[in-house]
Amino acid sequence: MRTILDILNKAGGWHPGLYLKIENLPYMELVIEAVDESGPTGLPAISVAHYGEQNGDLMRDPEMCFELGFHDGPELNPFYYRNDYVGVEQWSRNIIRGHYVSLEMLHKQHERFARTWDNNLRLQGFAEAFDPNKYVRG
Repeated sequence: MRTILDILNKAGGWHPGLYLKIENLPYMELVIEAVDESGPTGLPAISVAHYGEQNGDLMRDPEMCFELGFHDGPELNPFYYRNDYVGVEQWSRNIIRGHYVSLEMLHKQHERFARTWDNNLRLQGFAEAFDPNKYVRG
């Protein structure tokens, strides 16, 4: 998720209360925000989502949640995927009844999708569309 990491870097990095909304017509707006709870391994987490609207309701198309780690430099590790238009919600890594659970095949699917999505965001110019001067830090 190099494109998302580039945008986060332009915004001054992750912090509680982070909320970025990037409008880049003709594409759906992209929202990047800090998640109130830590990810499944206790690291800070972010949500990345495209939002559309159907019958007056906001629809995620898609939303993914990532833990922000620094093992070999900044990296985003997915643990959640949701697409409201097709009714899919998936956790590939989670804490269940106090135990860490990782569904490895699903996690690999999430990683592949995240790489494809990130490439699309790069090609669509979302990093260039983000203006850190218009970003109000909370």
